[in-house]
Amino acid sequence: MTEEMMVGFVSEHTFGIWFLIGAALVFWMQAGFAMVEAGFTRAKNSGNILMKNLMDFCIGTVMFILIGFSLLLGEDLMGLIGKPGFDIFTSYQDFDFSNFVFNLVFCATTATIVSGAMAERTKFLSYCVYSAVISALIYPIEAHWIWGGGWLAKMGFHDFAGSCAIHMVGGISALIGAKILGPRIGKFTRDEKGKVTKINAFPGHNLPLGCLGCFILWFGWYGFNGAAAASIPQLGSIFLTTTIAPAVATVVCMIFTWAKYGKPDVSMCLNASLAGLVGITAPCDVTDAFGAIIVGIVSGFLVVFGVWLLDYKLHIDDPVGAVAVHCLNGIWGTIAVGLFATSSAPGNDIDGLFYGGGFHQLGLQLLGVLAVAAWTVVTITITFLAIQAWMGLRVTEEEEIVGLDAMEHGIASAYSGFSIMDVSNTMTMDVNENTDLGTSNYQEATQAQRDAAVKVAAAPGEISGMYKVVIVAKLSRYDKLRKAMNDLGVTGMTVTQVMGCGVQRGAGEKYRGVEMDATLLPKVKLEIIVGNIPLEQVIEAAKRTLYTGHIGDGKIFVYNVAKVVKIRTGEEDMAALLDVE
Repeated sequence: MTEEMMVGFVSEHTFGIWFLIGAALVFWMQAGFAMVEAGFTRAKNSGNILMKNLMDFCIGTVMFILIGFSLLLGEDLMGLIGKPGFDIFTSYQDFDFSNFVFNLVFCATTATIVSGAMAERTKFLSYCVYSAVISALIYPIEAHWIWGGGWLAKMGFHDFAGSCAIHMVGGISALIGAKILGPRIGKFTRDEKGKVTKINAFPGHNLPLGCLGCFILWFGWYGFNGAAAASIPQLGSIFLTTTIAPAVATVVCMIFTWAKYGKPDVSMCLNASLAGLVGITAPCDVTDAFGAIIVGIVSGFLVVFGVWLLDYKLHIDDPVGAVAVHCLNGIWGTIAVGLFATSSAPGNDIDGLFYGGGFHQLGLQLLGVLAVAAWTVVTITITFLAIQAWMGLRVTEEEEIVGLDAMEHGIASAYSGFSIMDVSNTMTMDVNENTDLGTSNYQEATQAQRDAAVKVAAAPGEISGMYKVVIVAKLSRYDKLRKAMNDLGVTGMTVTQVMGCGVQRGAGEKYRGVEMDATLLPKVKLEIIVGNIPLEQVIEAAKRTLYTGHIGDGKIFVYNVAKVVKIRTGEEDMAALLDVE
């Protein structure tokens, strides 16, 4: 074997192995989609979301075996579809195993995108049906036009890894599905004429989970974009552009949301990373570093615009931002090929408009976007309307309120055995003109200021004998409060972590650009039974400890106690309290 033949042999086998590794990375992205969607939605639907993401791939595999693969890569029929066949059963020894697996994982991604926009209110059976239709017909046919030797491929349309074929198609399907399905209960407040007067935020229950999903997706995207590379230089260039675009998009989104909303939006920045990845998917092999930067900049703005557009103008409820990420940036990435393609990229001979190639490639890209979008709109609309007429798309109001985990799958919670309450002390009420009482020094504060900051529900004169004192305060004040009670001689107390509404009028925070009227904040509730220690001392110590000079520092409730019995000794009333005072 000559040296040239040896190099060719090794290269072919190396890239064959990398091709399958890339397919495995794309499969791993299913976990990323599941984590992002679960983290960005409410805990009561987490099990349902995990089940849907699992079934996307499993149902997609069945449909791809039966018809999807042959429609995608079968013998071309008039440039429109692949010839249906069952070579996987009839000619297994000659079957293209690698191509089947590679295209299967991409197909499953298309169906998964739809899940996020329709989350928390879709019937599970209905979801399974439309997921099957996407995997069997909608995706394979348009993907044949682009990758299977169809009419768009013959014309020179370029979509290297799927901004159009996968993300735009999934995003358009998500948009139409969410529109037909309608918003989650309480998302939009309407007046008696049906006009939307207010948009309400539904914060995701687990941002760390969403962030993990984002990193999993970014990691898998190196296989998504790079698996089909034909040379080492091309693979390296693809990895570079796949890194630059999402990084730039995230920085742009952070700066923009910081400037617009006053604070950098975490969930929006996670979406921006994904938006940059979607945007660079089609042109990843034909752009240089400058082109990737521009793609990222536009994607960073586009994802924020997309979320705003759906919430404030279209009034379409998309819990995870799937439409903004995949639809808008899928379109943008496809068009970007015609603008930023450069023959300086390894293995590329296409030049876009800004690199001296004129309008030819841009025209092809626009034609492809319009054709695939038209196909998707027609087919997915028919699919959703047929399912709605046949079995219904949406769960009942009761099922939505209780949660799909319990109503669709019979599980009390995806977090059984865990408390899902956020007990961090970082969520505190903003200081503003409505909460600031003028001084943070307890000694300098007037009695009215002290009473406004820490309210007492009953006056000491109204209580006699034994009493129960209940103190509700910020979680961050717990250690100081406990020490103050201990210093008084109170050593026995019941402590409970609770959640309470803590945002005063005018102090609303924003989640994904939508103002939240009330935020559930972590609180601590102390319950103390005292009889020998003067009540005034307990109240004064609590007020002095909790006071920071703002409304909402805490509340104190005082109740009469008729009787106390110590189970261990049988002691009653004052005697029963001696070891806790």
